[in-house]
Amino acid sequence: MTSLDGAVVLVTGANGGIGGHFVREALARGAKKVYATARTPRDWDDERIVPLALDVTDPASIRAAAAQASDVTVLINNAGASTSTAGILTHTDEEIRANVETNFLGPLFVARAFAPILSAQGGNTAIVDIHSALSWYAVAGIYSATKAALWSATNSLRLELQPAGVQVVGVHVGYVDTPMTAGNTAPKLDPAVLVTTVLDAVEAGEYEVLADQTSVQLKAGLSAPLEAVYPQLAAGR
Repeated sequence: MTSLDGAVVLVTGANGGIGGHFVREALARGAKKVYATARTPRDWDDERIVPLALDVTDPASIRAAAAQASDVTVLINNAGASTSTAGILTHTDEEIRANVETNFLGPLFVARAFAPILSAQGGNTAIVDIHSALSWYAVAGIYSATKAALWSATNSLRLELQPAGVQVVGVHVGYVDTPMTAGNTAPKLDPAVLVTTVLDAVEAGEYEVLADQTSVQLKAGLSAPLEAVYPQLAAGR
């Protein structure tokens, strides 16, 4: 388990709806410093918050952030991107590349950059990767594909970092009430509830968070026949 009390936390995508809640909740739990990263960092009203430029798609930016934030004990890979269309055959080439870079390669390379920093501390350190319920439900095209890839990479990181005492937590959640989902009328989870659930899991020593019923149901469906998960396959026979 990893305590937030006295921790030094780095949050990617800190300017977003979920990221901002991670910044504030980490401080509320006793973090002594939070690096709030974004491509264009904003000013914060708390001296414990350190704005830090980080573009997760830029290797040089990742290296610079790791050099500056060499005291991090908890890394929260929160930055992500979505697409305007759902079909993997109808995405533009640019949408596909942007999602792969932001949702999969970005958090993987950030984790790799900070892994030596976390491993050297001998425990009480963690990486949190924000996946999606859509990791297990391929209806969102390249977004689903990249989140599934990140889920697999998180599993690998967890095994490889376990001997060094680094806790690796994978988070699955459906729709969250943020500006990114403003046009969607489906039920949405309050981002404050999500963040509380995630940080509770970190401090309890857990490895995986199923933050809502959608995630619980979709994970359970992984063992079901494909025709049960995707009824359209059965209807097309």
